[in-house]
Amino acid sequence: MPVGRLHHLIVDCPEPAVEGQFWSAVLDQPVTYDDGDFVVVSADTTTSGVAFQRAPDHRASTWPDPAVPQQMHLDVMVDDLAVAAEAVLALGARPLPGDHVFADPAGHPFCLIPRPSWATPIGRAGPRG
Repeated sequence: MPVGRLHHLIVDCPEPAVEGQFWSAVLDQPVTYDDGDFVVVSADTTTSGVAFQRAPDHRASTWPDPAVPQQMHLDVMVDDLAVAAEAVLALGARPLPGDHVFADPAGHPFCLIPRPSWATPIGRAGPRG
């Protein structure tokens, strides 16, 4: 029997609004909550998602250098790696060493991965993809 169910993945960052807008565009889901210090990106106000909370002393990851570990990362499934890479770069990501590895505006690493065969195509899947 499960103890609980994921509500949100919470990510520390210096500017929650910037992170929220970035991930809203990457995941094609709206910002559903924003109080200035805490921003949620999810399909709707009753769906779990990813949230960003203000951490004024946040230190960006130096991955792959272990001086500041990656702290967390998201795998984002995509239909076309090249198209997705171009899109996240246009949204403000920066490339990191590795295959399809990037950093979001606050420096959190994330990976673009080919859509697994069990998942519906991204363009037709809607926000829950």
